[in-house]
Amino acid sequence: MELTLLGTGAPTGLPRPDCPCASCATARGTRTRGATALLVDGALLLDLTPGAALAAARAGQSLGGVRQVLLTHPHDGPPVELPPGLPRAGRVPDGQELTLISGHRVRAVPMDSPGTGYEVTSVEGDRLLYLPPGGAPAGEGGMRPYDVVVLDVLGRPDALARLRDWGAVLPSTDVVAVHLDHDVPPGVETDRRLAALGARAVPDGTTLEAGEYGAVPDVPRRTLVLGGARSGKSVEAERRLEGFPGVVYVATGGRRDGDAEWAERIGLHRQRRPAGWHTAETCDVAELLAQDGPPLLVDCLALWLTDAMDRVGAWDEEKWAAGGRAALAERVDELVRAVRETGRTVVAVSNEVGSGVVPATAAGRRFRDELGRLNARFAAECEEVLLVVAGQVLRLR
Repeated sequence: MELTLLGTGAPTGLPRPDCPCASCATARGTRTRGATALLVDGALLLDLTPGAALAAARAGQSLGGVRQVLLTHPHDGPPVELPPGLPRAGRVPDGQELTLISGHRVRAVPMDSPGTGYEVTSVEGDRLLYLPPGGAPAGEGGMRPYDVVVLDVLGRPDALARLRDWGAVLPSTDVVAVHLDHDVPPGVETDRRLAALGARAVPDGTTLEAGEYGAVPDVPRRTLVLGGARSGKSVEAERRLEGFPGVVYVATGGRRDGDAEWAERIGLHRQRRPAGWHTAETCDVAELLAQDGPPLLVDCLALWLTDAMDRVGAWDEEKWAAGGRAALAERVDELVRAVRETGRTVVAVSNEVGSGVVPATAAGRRFRDELGRLNARFAAECEEVLLVVAGQVLRLR
């Protein structure tokens, strides 16, 4: 199955006309995107957009062989004219199937929002799922694995998580992001975020072959996200796992009875998390790492270390000298070993330390030093290490 992306942007395109935002300002060259439309084997056009014939010509394709034009959503962008020779565009009722003269079988997939998704199967058996902007399948509906899935990844990462949970998206599935609007981060940041979700974006006019898996991004299995206070490190960590089902959020801070401000912080964190995630309030991180299961998000190592130092009496000079230092080293060794040996996907958050004022107390300096050492050892076991500064992500490894 040959798939040509005539456009990959939102209905208004990218950049938006007369928009001064950073994403629109940097949308130049291959970052310029027309409204999303997909040409399948030259015979089926999914979504009719402005300038479709010209977009096809720029991609080295022709719309002369198109036998069916299907719409996924009401078009709210610039006016669209039907190119001469194309059949009238229409939509297939949810759940119904049709067979084209070309031999392609098309099934309409119900969405959880206005619009229609389409499952397309070629004569050779290649399978495509194409979803409208802001849409996710309303039910599993007997879905089987797809070779290519084209959807609004950044707008609806939960749709990708849902498809993975149903077994419709496998590690070998080529997940292509479309309907990209100016609310996506500018430039290469879009590519970085998509790669973390196991997806990719391609320039307008790109032609793909279903079943060619070489371009499918490898999702890092272990990631450490570092950053200062309110830098956006937790948001970045959560964003990296939004496209995966059943994530376990490991809250190492626990509860603090009577602390209203802490309770408010916890509440805000919970509101950000997808509804399908589970929460484990524990510092027994090594035990969770040793188990099989869905991805873990550990937030954060600084609070884990605080608990570990509490347990060994690290704040008391005598206890620290009499065995606290050795006991803490054993706890850290256990955690690092668990990270090295785990088979689970892990994203951990920690505070980057040492860039500010030197702590005024011995206990504060001890915590700073131990956290710096823990961060370095944990990072050594991760495939990817990120530093978040003012909401911007720097890839260290």
